[in-house]
Amino acid sequence: MGTAWALAGAGFRRYSTYRQATVAGAFTNTVFGFLRCYVILAVAATAGGMAAGYRGSQLVTYVWIGQGLLAVVQIWGWTDLADRIRTGDVQSDLLRPLHPVASYLATDLGRAGHAALTRFVVPTAVGALCFDMYAPHTLLSYPAFLASTLVAVVVSFGVRYLVNLTAFWLLDIRGVITLWQLGAGVLSGLYFPLAFLPGWAQGVLWLGTPFPAAFQAPIDILVERGSVGHRSLLLFDQLCWAALLIGACMLVQRRAERKLVVQGG
Repeated sequence: MGTAWALAGAGFRRYSTYRQATVAGAFTNTVFGFLRCYVILAVAATAGGMAAGYRGSQLVTYVWIGQGLLAVVQIWGWTDLADRIRTGDVQSDLLRPLHPVASYLATDLGRAGHAALTRFVVPTAVGALCFDMYAPHTLLSYPAFLASTLVAVVVSFGVRYLVNLTAFWLLDIRGVITLWQLGAGVLSGLYFPLAFLPGWAQGVLWLGTPFPAAFQAPIDILVERGSVGHRSLLLFDQLCWAALLIGACMLVQRRAERKLVVQGG
């Protein structure tokens, strides 16, 4: 645990040095927050003030919390492991006393902590100042949202780690990364709530893919969409996907290490 905490702290400090990127990212997320908010409110206005079970204030919160979570969960743009595999530096990761999956996960949690204090706070604060955001009616929704966000980071990490592991076989994973980014943006609830889709499509996405568990679940919990039992099922779904993905990471990592030895690495 001491090593994991040290790695998490290192991940936090690493991203705290990217000050200009942090400011630029927060500004970009805020600008797109205004664009998305007006579009989705226009959709709700044509439906009488509600859309797919979301009231206007819930949709506003959905957009702005989503803009803040985008950097925390980071469903896009992580190729650290793939780059180390391509250059051969990954061999030093295999010599560390901590398993590579645990090592990278701890570092990613530190990164998420920094993003929560910077990239999440700014868009959310701007949204609260400029729009009427939904405030949860029960205090339990706040810790449930925090727990759900933490699990969402683990789910996102699991998929990103698996995508990066394909570099052991492909070396160049730009195609895989592109497919992941396209799918994650549309199917995770980033562009629009998945409740806008037909019921059968929602079931397939929630039960058959990790995309909603990595992004939409924390937002639905915070805006209190559905009953308490429904929101509890969302968190349970996230936990199942997190356990499944981390287990898959461990398994594929083991197979990848055999591949590395065969290649003479």
